[in-house]
Amino acid sequence: MAQSNLYLLTAVDVRRASRPGTSRANIITSLTMPGLVFATAEHNPGGGVMAANFAMPRIEAPEPAFTVKGIDTEAFVGMGEVDTFTFAGSLNMRGPGRGGVVPARAVIEGAITSWEPDESDPAEFQGCTHSIAEVTHYELTVAGKELFYVDLWERIIRVDGRDLMAPHRTALGA
Repeated sequence: MAQSNLYLLTAVDVRRASRPGTSRANIITSLTMPGLVFATAEHNPGGGVMAANFAMPRIEAPEPAFTVKGIDTEAFVGMGEVDTFTFAGSLNMRGPGRGGVVPARAVIEGAITSWEPDESDPAEFQGCTHSIAEVTHYELTVAGKELFYVDLWERIIRVDGRDLMAPHRTALGA
């Protein structure tokens, strides 16, 4: 039986498209990739025997975040304004008879809307968490393969290359 590859995260970075040449690779301590949670529509028939939550071709609002050591003063530039962020990862791929290092990229359009410093005394201060809201675009590729792509304004949601909204746009005459 063929085994799936194992991808081990070894390094991360968060970069802003509006600030080329900048990197947080040496100060970032954690990266919160937003989950992909599909919206559901509940149906509970009065004469039926069970309820069902039907999957809809849309996702709940993604909530990415990242934590840095100390204070990241660059994160305050444009805070509250939409920008494009690249969450970059380096993955060690392992599998039977194969291996290597592959890139992972999440491209996220949104705004840093919260800054939360650690609660501690100055001798123990570790860092701050920055959260991103107003996410309208989110795409993830691993080893050059698009796993998903979603864009609010384009009305596109692709999973493994399949556009889940295409038949609905066609039905609407769009």
